[in-house]
Amino acid sequence: MESSWAVCHQCAQLVSDVPAHILLAALSATALGLFALFFLFLSFVAPVPRKPLPEEEKYTTLAKDGAVTEPQSLPCWVKALDAEKQKHAQADRSAMEPAELFVSVVVPAYNEEDRLTGMLEEAVDYLEHMYGKLASEKDSSAGAVATRSMRKRKSNGHATNGHATNGHATDAVADRGWEILIVSDGSTDHTEDVAFGFARDHQLSLHPKGYAGPWTPQAQEGVPIPPGTIRMVNLTHNRGKGGAVTHGMRHVRGRYVVFADADGASKFTDLGKLVTACQGIEDAEGRGVAVGSRAHMVGSEAVVKRSKLRNFLMHSFHLILWLMTPPQTAMIKDTQCGFKLFSRPALPYIVPYMHSEGWIFDVEMLMLAEFAHIPVAEVPVGWREVKGSKLNVLWDSVGMAWGLAVLRAAWSLGVYKT
Repeated sequence: MESSWAVCHQCAQLVSDVPAHILLAALSATALGLFALFFLFLSFVAPVPRKPLPEEEKYTTLAKDGAVTEPQSLPCWVKALDAEKQKHAQADRSAMEPAELFVSVVVPAYNEEDRLTGMLEEAVDYLEHMYGKLASEKDSSAGAVATRSMRKRKSNGHATNGHATNGHATDAVADRGWEILIVSDGSTDHTEDVAFGFARDHQLSLHPKGYAGPWTPQAQEGVPIPPGTIRMVNLTHNRGKGGAVTHGMRHVRGRYVVFADADGASKFTDLGKLVTACQGIEDAEGRGVAVGSRAHMVGSEAVVKRSKLRNFLMHSFHLILWLMTPPQTAMIKDTQCGFKLFSRPALPYIVPYMHSEGWIFDVEMLMLAEFAHIPVAEVPVGWREVKGSKLNVLWDSVGMAWGLAVLRAAWSLGVYKT
């Protein structure tokens, strides 16, 4: 014991004899070395998104006769924007292609043959009534035409019910129209066949067969839909939910873009709330994000009935988010709800810079929106538990915590750059 104390005393004496500037230099070099090692480690473990394969940049849909089309090239606003920047040195992210229709819906799907039809039924019913032919027929009355004319004359470009332009459109085409992009994330079941079967029923028949969904348990007659409104994109290899969503969002044509889970857990008729909220916060460039939120359901029967482990992990994850994300993102009460809407001008500031392809991708989207000073609104939406979730509560929660730590460090230390 005495010998150990003598050794420690000698070490302390030696250190005290070292000049202060040398000691400071040694400590600085050590700290710099440790930082360099950590930076290299972070660069190695930080996720890098997989580049899409050539066949993944094509889509199939149904022709007028109900036959599946040959694969066609997906329009890609990201490539078009990059080409515009190469042509014109002054071009920036605001010089993106104008919208061709009002809303695009991206649906990531991995082996969803059992749950997809219910979600699609509720989605197309709402989309066609609000933004499709049925909505146009309603607006053909004299009173509706006058109302729309008054709305268009408003200086701020906003209106109720999510129908008006945001003041940045170049024409009136995108005041109507919708599309659904189903991104099959390496599915091995009959997801594609189920989607085309649904589209065929609703495209060819004046009185389509209806399907029961999470919010419409009693099946009713469906609505006819125009040809080509449902597009199928197949990823050859599974990328994860984040990768599927990001891939779909690179190819949308809508003025507003929403991604929605294939299980239909989020109430699709609340889409109008998201559009209206987004229009209410858009900045001068027309940028805005509306986040569907289940925070108002904490304490409700749907949450109380969950297992204690799942609720514990949920609260733990919220604490980690609060500690590790930038201030505005940390204020969002529900970052993981699979129902988020983006205005088209916001996309170039978010989608090209995405890295996470797993469950944590929602947080990266919100962080990128904060970095670009894009306004974000959190909107309460209806939500129901739907059986068949592919989330492993324990292991995926651990993976999300690790992913968030890596993500935050990579953005903070400059491994990722915008």
